[in-house]
Amino acid sequence: MKQVFKTGIGQDSHRFLPQGSAKICVIGGIIFSSVPGLDGDSDADVLFHAICNAITSISGVPILGGIARELCLKDGITDSKVFLKKALETLSGKIIHVALTLEGKKPRFQEKIEAMRLSVAENLHIDISQVGITATSGDGLSDFGCGEGVQCFCILSVMEEV
Repeated sequence: MKQVFKTGIGQDSHRFLPQGSAKICVIGGIIFSSVPGLDGDSDADVLFHAICNAITSISGVPILGGIARELCLKDGITDSKVFLKKALETLSGKIIHVALTLEGKKPRFQEKIEAMRLSVAENLHIDISQVGITATSGDGLSDFGCGEGVQCFCILSVMEEV
């Protein structure tokens, strides 16, 4: 058997709901109470969704547009941790590293990066040293940088034995 590296790239973005909405903002499985929730049928966790999309780019199995949509709309499951678990079932290799970049004027990500890293590590069943998260305000150069929502990019590295 030989080992093959595969790299997946994923992205996701959601706008904030209007101020005063009852939905909470969840990013990387962590609650951000300083901002309204993100718009979407699910919890709209952009970080977990970006990981799901990176996994799809490796496995070829449509998670968010397929499996998660069905779970959400038919079964009422809105927790992105469930979607991520389903995505992991489509991988035949071992996750080596995941790198994530969040963009948004709000919330202030920096104070919760370590909590998000731990949440990602636990949900991917990897060591926290295999998770990197950076954040940028966007400096007003995009809708996210102007505070209208949050965007996340993900690069996921997997080792497969073939």
